Amino acid sequence: MKYHVKSKIWIELNDQILLGEGRVKLLKEIEINNSLSKAAKEMNMSYKKAWRLIDEINTVAPEKVVESNIGGKNGGGSQITKYGKSLIKQYEQLKMEQIKFADLKSEEFKP
Repeated sequence: MKYHVKSKIWIELNDQILLGEGRVKLLKEIEINNSLSKAAKEMNMSYKKAWRLIDEINTVAPEKVVESNIGGKNGGGSQITKYGKSLIKQYEQLKMEQIKFADLKSEEFKP
């Protein structure tokens, strides 16, 4: 029998959620698709929910994380800002460290 230590990680700023696994996944999909609506579709999420999550991230963050352009002749789109890319990178780094720590603790766990 082998035990596995599991945990979730999220980042809060002033007691409000800034990032978590789902939010980072949405940001990465926006980065790939340059579109909030396409990112939402890829995640089987309603556009309304995706828009709400991005609005919450942009409201909590001290700088814009996602910039959106309203549709028109050439269509709209959404891009992750340099600050947003930095947040994604730091979150993923932190998550990797958390996984390594949990794996280590799994090996040590012997009730």
